[in-house]
Amino acid sequence: MATSTLPSNGRLLNIGTHSLALYTHGPEPSSSQDPVVLFISGVASDALIWQAVLRLLGLSLQSYTYDRSGYHNSEPSPLAPSAENVALELSLLIEKAPIPNPLILVGHSWAGVLTHEYIALKGTDQIAGLVLVDANHETSPLVMDVNDPILWTVAAGVDPYSACGLEAEHKLTQEEWDAFRAAETTEKFKLIERKEDFENYRPSFETLRKKELSKKQPLIGDKPVYAGVAKGNGTEEQRSYVRELIKTVDAKNETLMKEFLKLSTKSELVFTTESGLCVQMTQPEIVVDGVKWVLDNLPASS
Repeated sequence: MATSTLPSNGRLLNIGTHSLALYTHGPEPSSSQDPVVLFISGVASDALIWQAVLRLLGLSLQSYTYDRSGYHNSEPSPLAPSAENVALELSLLIEKAPIPNPLILVGHSWAGVLTHEYIALKGTDQIAGLVLVDANHETSPLVMDVNDPILWTVAAGVDPYSACGLEAEHKLTQEEWDAFRAAETTEKFKLIERKEDFENYRPSFETLRKKELSKKQPLIGDKPVYAGVAKGNGTEEQRSYVRELIKTVDAKNETLMKEFLKLSTKSELVFTTESGLCVQMTQPEIVVDGVKWVLDNLPASS
């Protein structure tokens, strides 16, 4: 695989079956006890989705982004992109890097499932805290039928980024936005997107539910959990059925996000009424505030 597109802060790490691209941001921690941030993208997303957050986070602490298998600079995996396999490959990446520090995991969308699969696989010893950005709860598919025929009829021919306001409201530079959109036009991206979104996304929720992690709450003890939920996305032009559907989903999604608060005895819920589903691109300060809140609320022994 060609590595000419890797930026200076990126490196390809062999996890045994193939190589994943890992990007390091910010200053070197003073010791292996200092927390670092690891960003986990949602379904059909690579590391580029975190660019606005990274600029705001600046030099305050070290953080990492990575491309999952098949995305951007990472090689395809011989394994199907199930949530369990994604969590396995993430654990191998952390081991090979290596990243020994306590981890503040920041996850968007499907990463709500991915972080739980990582916990199911590796436990919570290395986790310092969680920042969950409009994250999928294991019961999310029970909230809305994503195959609703009326929803798909209304959405037909609509550019999703225009419809949710992302194209107009994102806080990326033009160069960052162009790179983000360009990555999505490649055949490589479309291939892994199909495998994740259409073949492995929905089954991952039932797989996680069967592990019954919800019966082990608080799953991460007193380690801080910060959850941000988007409310109110949608436009006046949408048909009344879809508007009512969005209101219903907003209410149920709020309930599900409150379920994440049970992960810890120390948790915070924040609403982002000005953003759609990509808070990290339209209101990156919300994510940065979440990281800072976690750092301020770490247990004394962290």
